[in-house]
Amino acid sequence: MAAKQGAATTTYSPKIIARTRPPIFKNSDLDWTRPDGRGFHQCRPALLQTGAVTSASGSAYAEFGNTKVIVSVFGPRESKKATSYSDVGRLNCNVSYTTFASPALGSQGTDHKEYSSMLHKALEGVIMMETFPKTTVDVFALVLESGGSDLPVVISCASLALADAGILMYDLITAVSVSCIGKSLMIDPVTEEEGCEDGSFMMTCMPSRSEITQLTITGEWTTPNINEAMQLCVDACSKLGDIMRDCLKQAASASDE
Repeated sequence: MAAKQGAATTTYSPKIIARTRPPIFKNSDLDWTRPDGRGFHQCRPALLQTGAVTSASGSAYAEFGNTKVIVSVFGPRESKKATSYSDVGRLNCNVSYTTFASPALGSQGTDHKEYSSMLHKALEGVIMMETFPKTTVDVFALVLESGGSDLPVVISCASLALADAGILMYDLITAVSVSCIGKSLMIDPVTEEEGCEDGSFMMTCMPSRSEITQLTITGEWTTPNINEAMQLCVDACSKLGDIMRDCLKQAASASDE
């Protein structure tokens, strides 16, 4: 595995929301610190790099704190399945974990069918499928290390890999998640926070078009908390989109030299 392009390391956080209602944090909550020392509304530093797998049509590597993901894209190539002619292409997505990604997995890696399905749903609406009829694009995401917020990192990294492969898209896809623990909202949660959360919130969007493409909510949420989580995710997705575009620009500049 070799890197052919430059990497971009950047931090991003949503702006502080002006409150028109009582604060959601109690004094005891404010004294509590996150495992990695971040503020409740502060995202982890992001390292993004394209061209991580030279044998693929396109690829990307993403490192958000301790979460490390690599995505390879192959195609468009002729569909192996004998199907009738279709005016649109076919998208296959697979998310898997290495044997050393997480202690919870033990000594065996695993395919994650739920994440594979959610990755497919996140990407199918942004790819211009009509540009490669009767062919297939395969997206393989491998979680090298699981440090929390794995799926949002996988989705964002896959979008970057598709762009590196030259697959036509309406926009990049960015994804951010928020955990609700008690009355506290924590953006970009780590594994320890996900393990004790009362609810999780994940948003994927096309930042340049200001369109939300996927919204996943689990657990117990109040309406004010949902509204605040949406504002946090929209702003963070927009800033992450800027970082991803800068990464692609740096890669293009490096290839021209």
